[in-house]
Amino acid sequence: MKRLTSLAMAAALALAAGSGAAQAQQNDITVAMQLEPPHLDPTAGAAGAIDSVVYSNIFEGLTRFQSDGTIAPGLAESWDISDDGLEYTFKLRDGVTFHDGSDMNAEDVKFSLDRARAEDSVNAQKALFAGISDVTVVDPLTVKITLAEPDGMFLFNMAWGDAVIVAEDNIDSIKTDPIGTGAFKFTDWVQGDRIDMERNPDYWGEPAKLDKATFKFISDPTAAFAAVMAEDVDAFVGFPAPENLPQFEADPRFQVLVGSTEGETVLAMNNKQEPFDDIRVREAVAHAIDRQTIIDGAMFGYGTPIGTHFAPHNPAYVDLTDLSAYDPAKSRELLAEAGLPDGFKTTLHLPPPSYARRGGEIIAAQLAQVGIQAEIINVEWAQWLESVFNGKNFGLTIVSHTEPMDIGIYARPDYYFQYDSKDFQDVMATLARTTDPAQRTDLLKQAQTIIAEDYVNVWLFELAFPTIANAKLRGIWENQPTQATDLTGVSWAE
Repeated sequence: MKRLTSLAMAAALALAAGSGAAQAQQNDITVAMQLEPPHLDPTAGAAGAIDSVVYSNIFEGLTRFQSDGTIAPGLAESWDISDDGLEYTFKLRDGVTFHDGSDMNAEDVKFSLDRARAEDSVNAQKALFAGISDVTVVDPLTVKITLAEPDGMFLFNMAWGDAVIVAEDNIDSIKTDPIGTGAFKFTDWVQGDRIDMERNPDYWGEPAKLDKATFKFISDPTAAFAAVMAEDVDAFVGFPAPENLPQFEADPRFQVLVGSTEGETVLAMNNKQEPFDDIRVREAVAHAIDRQTIIDGAMFGYGTPIGTHFAPHNPAYVDLTDLSAYDPAKSRELLAEAGLPDGFKTTLHLPPPSYARRGGEIIAAQLAQVGIQAEIINVEWAQWLESVFNGKNFGLTIVSHTEPMDIGIYARPDYYFQYDSKDFQDVMATLARTTDPAQRTDLLKQAQTIIAEDYVNVWLFELAFPTIANAKLRGIWENQPTQATDLTGVSWAE
């Protein structure tokens, strides 16, 4: 009888040990984020939420961003640059396949880059590819890219999500059934709820440590808090309710990461719409805004004030916040000089993120103090992209530009805020031809100063990026050198 009891106890202990091992070996993850992407083709959309899901996980480029913002080889294992800086010859990795089993080769690179730079391209960053004059297939694993002029940012630009390599055979269905070369394969999209993916067993590089990953979309900050507290999700990247961070920090179940981003959060003005076509009006708007009040009120203190379109962590950053310091009296004087002593009415389009919706209420109140009546119009991302970004049908809007080193957007007169400055365009053209680091830094400082003195937009703050994660998760990116939730190195601690 004792022997049976001992065996039973041993079996029970073995079951308990097995249960503990199974728990320790959890190999899937559910990651929540606030915004759902409109589709899943990063080469045909401006929404950062696309890259947040697919960058590195599903799609890859010739080069790639690492978590610290440095550039590493991607689908290209190496490259040679001609002495004149005009020819880049990329050696592609051997044995890379798309998720459908087809080979990835130089023809795919040519197709992807030619598509991105074509006249009818819908790539949101088409300007990144404008300097390419030719893409030549040398052999299946070698591609030569010829530039019209030297471009010191070319390898950096090839790491953007907009420059990932796609296959021509799958391009018609890429928005809803993305087939890339990444460490995860797309499996399902329940729109309005989640996107599922699984580990790619045929990945060319170090395989993902997780078997499955789910991106869940929770737009409401209150629901986001409840989901994390109930442990319905394993991580929430870009957590939308910063007021809750102290509560999570005090809870041993969680880790709180507050990283830096490339997200310049701006109150954008339509520079070709009256009265914003008058620099005095734009400057008046700038002086009507108290940045710190917005950071404190909308972001609960998380965010770094900025006075131009550049990340403060970049060594070339210039602090120009004094040019647009909070000064309501000066704002009223400038409006009077512009013939608007009683102010004016305009629209303020606010997309879903908390920084916009919460910040917009504060900004509208501050503008009203100097006589500017801003009608708040809340829009979903699809509406914002259609009416504001593409249609340019707005007076004011708030958005965070999360693309890396994207000051070049101010050299595009047809960009949504419609700024057109030959001086700025000349500086950026010179920058593109310059490879000397010191000279590039000087040109970047000139560029920052020009747009600040032209009061193109009101630069509010550099967006902080809070992530709440299970305390046992390892490998989650803290910072956002590009808008991405790279799960390729994420694992659970034993």
